[in-house]
Amino acid sequence: MSSSNKHSVLEEQPAEDHQSCREKIKKRLQKYDVGSRYTHIPLPKASVLLPLFIRQGKLHLLLTVRSMKLKTMPGDVCFPGGRREASDQDDVQTALREANEEIGLCSEKVQIIGRLIPYIAKSPNYLITPVVGIVEDTFEAHPDPNEVTDVFLVPLEFFISSDHYTPIPLNVPYFGLQNIHSFQYEDKQKKRVFKIWGLTAHFALMLAVMILQRGPAFNCDYDLQSTLTGCEIALLGSHQSKL
Repeated sequence: MSSSNKHSVLEEQPAEDHQSCREKIKKRLQKYDVGSRYTHIPLPKASVLLPLFIRQGKLHLLLTVRSMKLKTMPGDVCFPGGRREASDQDDVQTALREANEEIGLCSEKVQIIGRLIPYIAKSPNYLITPVVGIVEDTFEAHPDPNEVTDVFLVPLEFFISSDHYTPIPLNVPYFGLQNIHSFQYEDKQKKRVFKIWGLTAHFALMLAVMILQRGPAFNCDYDLQSTLTGCEIALLGSHQSKL
């Protein structure tokens, strides 16, 4: 996982057709798909969609900038997502509904790959589940200005690069003192620098390591399995503390 010199198959074949690329992504994420394993945890539920795009054989993640009109985290970079509503059947439907409301992404344009291990967010308290989906390349975002002010793509490989990465020491509930991931991404087309940090950076990094099968260049000791185990311990510990 931590070899920085070995390139993934996805990177070695830039001309690879989309269907073959989709199958490789699905295969690599299959063992990390948690399904509904943690839905029993008695916390309010929320979901985010991690939208993958295949552009010229390279993988990209779509991110959004939250509107300054919003009460929580205005102006922050995040993935499309939000709280579960009573009409939502599961985490996947929540993520798809929110993505449609925020950026006009129809569910028909998304191939759902699976759900990754969730995370307990504080202030407010939510169990947030990341849902991975591959979006059709023809999709054009139409953001709702009340929720989103900007939409941009970031190469997935960026999240395992040491370029523009800065750790932020922070005391995290259930984990103690941790280095929170923070990236500064320069979008040359938009002539703007985006700060990607916190839970959004955590999910992006975790997904990049899973798919690209390499650890981040900024942390040679990064171990994906240890990260997943730590997340699970925190989830189960939170559940038991409420019993």
